[in-house]
Amino acid sequence: MSEKPNYIIIMTDDQGYGDLSCMGNTDFITPNIDSLAANGVRFTNLYSASPVCSPSRASLLTGRYPANAGVRSILAGHRRASGLTPSAPTLATALKELGYKTSIIGKWHLGLKDECKPQSNGFDRFYGFMAGCVDYYSHIFYWGMDSNSNPTHDLWDNDKEVYENGEYLTDLITEKAIEEIRISKESDNPFMLFVSYNAPHYPMHAPKKYTDRFKHLPWDRAIMASMISAVDDGVGDIINELKRTNQYENTCIYFQSDNGPSRESRNWLDGTLDPYYGGLSGGLKGHKYSLFEGGIRVPSVISWPAKIPKEQVINEPCCAMDIFPTLLKSAGGDLQNYPVDGQDIMDVLTNKEKSPHEYIYWEMDNQTAVRNGKYKLVLNGYLVEGEPACDNIFLSDLEEDPSESINISEKLPDITNRLKIKALNWRKEIEENWEEKFANNYKNLT
Repeated sequence: MSEKPNYIIIMTDDQGYGDLSCMGNTDFITPNIDSLAANGVRFTNLYSASPVCSPSRASLLTGRYPANAGVRSILAGHRRASGLTPSAPTLATALKELGYKTSIIGKWHLGLKDECKPQSNGFDRFYGFMAGCVDYYSHIFYWGMDSNSNPTHDLWDNDKEVYENGEYLTDLITEKAIEEIRISKESDNPFMLFVSYNAPHYPMHAPKKYTDRFKHLPWDRAIMASMISAVDDGVGDIINELKRTNQYENTCIYFQSDNGPSRESRNWLDGTLDPYYGGLSGGLKGHKYSLFEGGIRVPSVISWPAKIPKEQVINEPCCAMDIFPTLLKSAGGDLQNYPVDGQDIMDVLTNKEKSPHEYIYWEMDNQTAVRNGKYKLVLNGYLVEGEPACDNIFLSDLEEDPSESINISEKLPDITNRLKIKALNWRKEIEENWEEKFANNYKNLT
């Protein structure tokens, strides 16, 4: 048996900052994810690198800002869609070099061209779907998988299309993840497993065994609670399998949502768009697509009993792109072999060190943002996709005002101007790198 640690990354889809009981939610509980936090770290200031799914996933896997990984926006679902390529090596690629068995179970959404598939980007095994979302029971993508926007079945075991009609996808993802844990136990290789749940992304589907738990909640909220509870039960099953196979202590489990909760109408079954009904941002401003906190500050925990002290709450600003360098270095890898924008945060997790980030940046369409210490500047900030920008320049003190309710840009013009220059210079570098290395991948694709 290898003495190297195992790694499990668990990602949910469009789950709000406030939709874990360990993050303050009170209308349903998530005891298994909470247990990871209790046995390790609960982050209060961990950010996705993007407010939408494809770029956030690319950043997590590569340790780079999304544009530096070649993925700046939500990717198309048709069969020629470009996306992540081996030019931006993933954590799976890097760990394979160290003898790890690598798998992804669930959502990919990082391109369908051959060079963009999971198997071309370091994963030994892929079981799941390629597009942004599918029906939870038929596993059909209804939103334009090909250039003619035809509904298309989208469930794969490596390159083989498989049919599991009627099987709830969250349960299937958990089942296949446990299968990978058992297979890895039988080998001498450590493993890296990316469990990529599509819940609670629309369509809003949940089995009766879960909806019966939440009959006291409004209909839409009950479905959201059911979908997240199914994930939480799956996390519990994964933890139990690790304990059963004596791998729990030396397995690092990292959990996060890919971005903030969606305000798309497809997330509301009765069309009311009541802010209580869908995912909760935990009092933060903005939602999916927004560079205000509700779009990018995500629920996140990490547990590694053999390494990381338990019962910690870490308030230091960190980013999902930090996971690549942190895990690779802890596995004995050489970070000099992999150009990354993230930072190794193991000392933050184990020695209560300060964040290694002086600045963290974001971009989404014409929005740009930067965080520096307690201050955060948002340029052309949107609350939700499809609505006009609400502020051209918005500066907040996140220690005093985490909900970004007060714009202090005019009160602190020097800080505002300094951060604006930093953000725009970073954006210029991002644009130049994109044009030089990646833009051609997306030309002539529809």
